[in-house]
Amino acid sequence: MTAVAPRPAPARTTVRTLPHTLTPLLVAVAAAVGAVGVHRLFVGTGLGQAVDTAALLGGDFHHPRVGDVLTRTLDATRLAVLAVVCLAAAAFGVLRRRLDLAVASAFLVITANLATQQFKAHLDRPLLDGFPAPNSFPSGHATAAASAAFVLVLVFPRALRGTVGLVGAGYVAVVSVATVWAEWHRPSDVLAALLIVLVCGSIAVFGVRLRRSGPTRRPHLPNRLVMAVLTVTAALTAIAAVVGLLSVALSERALPDLVSGRYAFLTGVAAIVAATAATFIVWVRLTSVEPAQEATR
Repeated sequence: MTAVAPRPAPARTTVRTLPHTLTPLLVAVAAAVGAVGVHRLFVGTGLGQAVDTAALLGGDFHHPRVGDVLTRTLDATRLAVLAVVCLAAAAFGVLRRRLDLAVASAFLVITANLATQQFKAHLDRPLLDGFPAPNSFPSGHATAAASAAFVLVLVFPRALRGTVGLVGAGYVAVVSVATVWAEWHRPSDVLAALLIVLVCGSIAVFGVRLRRSGPTRRPHLPNRLVMAVLTVTAALTAIAAVVGLLSVALSERALPDLVSGRYAFLTGVAAIVAATAATFIVWVRLTSVEPAQEATR
């Protein structure tokens, strides 16, 4: 009698449940620490305030077409538009039979925007740079734009999340730069807003994963071209931001005429673009793993 060879075990398509569940919490903690660090550096120190303010005031130049685009983008970022986007995201989640994503979207938007407004109302800004201005930390416009883009990434099918993330990152970057150009916010206000949204989004994803704990398929990685564009953008602008930041800091402390106000503004723009791209890379990857029973949706 010929023995029947055992059938080979199917390829493992699951990832460990505990790391999968806890990863969003680790991201939330890291983002929260980053937001505290941004506040300590750019609000709590004289040099940080001076660099931040130089970027704010350096945006005082006019270009008709650029100004029109930025003004229209800011006008579109209002609570009414945010509410419509969030309702649409929630409805889409319900249509996909993913009530958990609809609830997570509402949690993300409400907590992120509420936290931003509370921080802005209660955080003190000591006058260390000789530029009297009320506290603007963090940016409400950047929070609204980022939270709306985040929920769209969250509720769309996984195959489309990379593309939605790329479009969302572009929109958030334009809104964020516009707030600095309009002298409503300093670059650090925007960085903090992005980190706050990432904190709230990560907690929302943790709730979704906790509710659907169990075997999960391997990550459905987003479009490689999309991730390559975000990664290259983040890397190049981060290098430009670091070099620019050091130059502006040196100009503020030792060589007053080393760089111009426009250079300081462009340094802030580079920092905003780098932070936006990096935040969306993390968010798209964070939403790329779902429970096995939901992986085809």
